[in-house]
Amino acid sequence: MRTTVDIPDALYRELKVRAANEGCSVREVVLRSVRSELDSRHYAKKNTKIKLPLVPSKRPGWLKLTNAEIDEILSS
Repeated sequence: MRTTVDIPDALYRELKVRAANEGCSVREVVLRSVRSELDSRHYAKKNTKIKLPLVPSKRPGWLKLTNAEIDEILSS
């Protein structure tokens, strides 16, 4: 199926550069990207469960964390 998509000039230039670096067409890069996006959303919805970290607190319901502390918790 043929469709028209308006892509901002700067983004299209990046797209052309990627296609040239990979030795393929812009069409191939776009189709691969669309497929990847659709596959990742489908997989995430059906096969994964998001597990949030438990953060102990002396005052449940109230926890004051800095961005650095949050990053540390998420990376452990």
